[in-house]
Amino acid sequence: MATQRDCADSPSGAILQALGEFNRGDWYDCHETLEDLWIGSEDESRWFYQGMLQISVALLHWSNGNYGGAVSLLTKGGEYLRRVRPVCQRIEVETLANEAAVFLAELTRLGPERMAELSTELIPKMRLAPA
Repeated sequence: MATQRDCADSPSGAILQALGEFNRGDWYDCHETLEDLWIGSEDESRWFYQGMLQISVALLHWSNGNYGGAVSLLTKGGEYLRRVRPVCQRIEVETLANEAAVFLAELTRLGPERMAELSTELIPKMRLAPA
């Protein structure tokens, strides 16, 4: 089990791994990496991991054509991330939440029939804040 980490901590190797997986579009692998961190975490760290995990799975659902799953998890993941400070373990949480909200709004506007038309430029990215 991973050591309990706080938002003020530097990013762990696992968070940096998740960031790479997320930004490459390896959303299933990212979900697996984050799930290991999420299990046993508490409070703000738990919301942080769960929000990122749900955004990752939402993007996986979108890529597989599962509109309902994508919308549901983008919504829930965003709600979790909004409970977390703007930067947690050097991840720009607020930026990720905002980008996920833009993606969700465009996905909702397009609807299930046109979801494949969503611009890949709108796919959220995980970013490291300056040290």
